[in-house]
Amino acid sequence: MENEGSNLKMPRHIALILDGNGRWAKKRGLPRTAGHKQGCVTLEQIVEDAARLGVGYLTVYGFSTENWKRSAEEVGALMQLFRFYLKRLIKVAADNNVRVKMIGDRTRFDRDIIEGLDRVEEKTKDNTGMTFVIAVNYGGRDDITRAVRRMMEACRENALAAGDVTEDTVASYLDTAGIPDPDLLIRTSGELRLSNYLLWQLAYSEIYITDCLWPDFSKEELLKAVAQYNQRERRFGGV
Repeated sequence: MENEGSNLKMPRHIALILDGNGRWAKKRGLPRTAGHKQGCVTLEQIVEDAARLGVGYLTVYGFSTENWKRSAEEVGALMQLFRFYLKRLIKVAADNNVRVKMIGDRTRFDRDIIEGLDRVEEKTKDNTGMTFVIAVNYGGRDDITRAVRRMMEACRENALAAGDVTEDTVASYLDTAGIPDPDLLIRTSGELRLSNYLLWQLAYSEIYITDCLWPDFSKEELLKAVAQYNQRERRFGGV
């Protein structure tokens, strides 16, 4: 862990909602796509910063199940950005010993993007540092719905009995199986909602909201969030 932030206890798992790319671009008279591009630059740096600070898991909301409702032009631009970023990500992960995992229903993407997602996971699977989780075509309700379908199929095959289902069972069928729940959720741009993100997993996460737009987010902003997290008393429903 670097000297800066070394007096802070790092959350094991930080989840991020990267909000404000469009507003960042609008403030500068730029197209929304320029905000998304700068957001990717910011994300690369934050992945590196979080890994060096000792964060175990970093999960980001890359593209939601609702984002398909945006204009065809913006969705198309985001898909092109995915294609570019997936190639960049292999180098970023290698440089920082980061393992990459994708969550969400990737079947809706074009074949080359699906292959890119698979390639990043395969090439980084043996890295032993931070796990970087990217939620793509992800929605919390969709995650739970798909988990229920898989559980019902397991019951039909007599691999699972309804009476044996526990919270741990449900968690094991979610996209995040094997990943600890986030300790801290950071949302940028001041919005006060979960936006269908990790609805099961965020049940007891601490929430930090900043007015900072995502492209302006920095290591200093990350440390501010962690500093406030360190002041919270986590009781998980107890006294």
